[in-house]
Amino acid sequence: MTDTAPQRRALAGRLTEAGVLVSPQWREAVEAVPRELFLNPGVFLPAEGGRWRPVTAVGCDPDEWAQIAYRDASLTTQLDGHLTADQISDPVAGSPTSSSTTPVTVLDMIEKLEVEDGHQVLEIGTGTGYSSALMCHRLGEDNVTTVEVDPAVAARADAALETAGYSTWTVTGDGLLGHPRRAPYDRVIATCAVRRIPYTWIRQTKPGGIVLATVGGSWHYGTGLAKVTVAEDGTAEGSIIGRSSFMQARSQAEVPITGDLSARTAYADSERETKVPPLLLEEWMPAFLAQLAAPGARFTRATSLEGQRLLYIFDPDRESFASFTENGPAWTVRQGGPLPLWDTIEQALTAWQDAGSPDITTVRLHVTQQSHTYWVDGHPALRWQHHLL
Repeated sequence: MTDTAPQRRALAGRLTEAGVLVSPQWREAVEAVPRELFLNPGVFLPAEGGRWRPVTAVGCDPDEWAQIAYRDASLTTQLDGHLTADQISDPVAGSPTSSSTTPVTVLDMIEKLEVEDGHQVLEIGTGTGYSSALMCHRLGEDNVTTVEVDPAVAARADAALETAGYSTWTVTGDGLLGHPRRAPYDRVIATCAVRRIPYTWIRQTKPGGIVLATVGGSWHYGTGLAKVTVAEDGTAEGSIIGRSSFMQARSQAEVPITGDLSARTAYADSERETKVPPLLLEEWMPAFLAQLAAPGARFTRATSLEGQRLLYIFDPDRESFASFTENGPAWTVRQGGPLPLWDTIEQALTAWQDAGSPDITTVRLHVTQQSHTYWVDGHPALRWQHHLL
């Protein structure tokens, strides 16, 4: 086996130079934990035509495998909820369902968790187990509890953690429920995206403890990293501290809207010219606001047979839609269903522009057992409250 100590030191150096790795304790963890152990049996690398090329540790040159393991990128380790790289030999199509997140993202989140010696940490989404190992090295294996919903992924992570020398608390189950058996925790960190912070995580965190999670909706972009502190009364408050993108929690992942989109939007209740272009939804902050204003909204792009660009917003649960067509510099919107989707989103985007287009880091968040409230200070029109069922 190739000694990857030089690659680990180089990775730590790059992360430090980038300003991501700040504390000596986390640098020591990066230099100690072999990332390659957490990529078995292999990874899928992007190939032509949107396909994935399988690369396995066993069938790969050791130096090449080490180079792959320490590249500054996320590495896909599972497709379609079951397929691993050792099961095939040729490029294949599929959707990533588990990965080893890029080290920049992993360490950036871990640093922002503000752990201290002796802290008990709950991790939602074990994945490959690499971030679990980093926390075990820093805090001790008995202070880390990690939950993974996929039994096969959990088993591979547990085996890798044992190989690396960390017999930590690995749990197979629904991370949205946390793990009450070992609560309360000082810190909770989610390595998957959730539509909102589950109150179970708040309930299982000590007063003064921190919950760190990617929230905001179900789109693969337009989501933010929420950092909230739990209060004595069981509520939590904080802010969106930056952009963040993770795979959705497995139980919240949505199937892409397909089929005859023109048939889905055939019967509209209204038609007008938009006040702001729907292309704004391709930008991060507008996409975040759209999902706050209309939590069930799903943005879809298509092309007509004539090559015309078409945009849609659907809310399947509310049986509502907005359909957009381009008319020179302007856009026309047709809306149908009980919820005027574009009216609701457009109002939020207009209020955001009127406020000077503030960044996502200006968004504050308050969590109670009954609701989630998001707002931007000083702008009453930029406030949304989502009541929990």
